[in-house]
Amino acid sequence: MPLRKWLESADHAIEGILHASKTQRHLRYHFYSAAAVLLLSYILGVTKTEFLILAIAVMAVLLAEMANTSVEVLVDLLSPGQSEKARIAKDIGAGAVLITAFGSAVVGYVILFPYVRRVFEQGVFIARHLPEEIAVLSLIFVLIAVVLMKSYFGKGHPLSGGLPSGHSAIAFSIWVSVTYMTGNFLVSVLCFILALAIAQSRIATRVHSMWEVVLGGLLGATISFLLFRIFS
Repeated sequence: MPLRKWLESADHAIEGILHASKTQRHLRYHFYSAAAVLLLSYILGVTKTEFLILAIAVMAVLLAEMANTSVEVLVDLLSPGQSEKARIAKDIGAGAVLITAFGSAVVGYVILFPYVRRVFEQGVFIARHLPEEIAVLSLIFVLIAVVLMKSYFGKGHPLSGGLPSGHSAIAFSIWVSVTYMTGNFLVSVLCFILALAIAQSRIATRVHSMWEVVLGGLLGATISFLLFRIFS
């Protein structure tokens, strides 16, 4: 089935992200930095174009770190013993990450410095955003939180078990976002029922335990609720 093949491919891809996050502390630092930069951008109220540029810079750093991790694993596989060429290959990969991180830092400085200077001159003012924009930020934060928690506590495959349940986290994050965006009680209840159904299906298929599903739902709902409270 095409859908099953796509899910299996996605499973392997996410497994790669989690493995890199588990084994490479620098990648975890980059995820923390990504969340901090995106949150700061929302607080300061950068333009949509500036936010997209920052998001691309953040993704470039994450991609460079993961590519470097892949190079290191491949070098260790081909050259398990000490080798000067293996060292050079690893150093070049690390250099690529350094260049990308430095360039992204320059981009971040150029974009964010005027906003930060305004904070020192006029005080802190939290920018307000449309519900749709907050929903996107919520989803990004939930995904980052799930990846980081699974890298510390997860077990098995990312789409087939582990703490917390990513499906539940995303489902309940969407429920909170839909509630704020529509302001309609009936729509909120229907969305909540769908989120519960998704969570229950993870337990019924024995993919997740009750605790993993509950924690995932609380994680997604709490992050989204806090972001809407801050920015709406």
